[in-house]
Amino acid sequence: MRANQRAIQSYGDVKVNSGVSSANNVQLIQMLFDGLLESLVAARGHIQHKNLTEKSKSIARASRIVIGLQGALDFEKGGDLANNLNELYSYVTRRLFHVNAQNDVVVLDEIHGLMREIRDAWEGVPALIPATDRSASLMN
Repeated sequence: MRANQRAIQSYGDVKVNSGVSSANNVQLIQMLFDGLLESLVAARGHIQHKNLTEKSKSIARASRIVIGLQGALDFEKGGDLANNLNELYSYVTRRLFHVNAQNDVVVLDEIHGLMREIRDAWEGVPALIPATDRSASLMN
């Protein structure tokens, strides 16, 4: 539950806040990725329109979400996957700093592509959870 709380705090002002309280762990992670992707798209638009203040806000929001995802990793249960995601999230955080400093839409598109792939992978997670565990996870 503590990981859920950290993730919820990172979720910030994404428009579907009302769904957070009833979401299971998988749904929460999916919503975090949706918020992250939304922030990256917004940042790209702000760069293109030279609205640097709003760009910085969007990138800061994206960074908070990535850090929240990173903080929610369970290295004991996650093993190599958690370690690989930790490295990916560290890389994405560094690249977001670069985007913010350089207004680099190529790097922003790279980040978006990476995070979209991870988000898409989460679509299949519910099918991997046995039905008995799925019912229990809905209670979390």
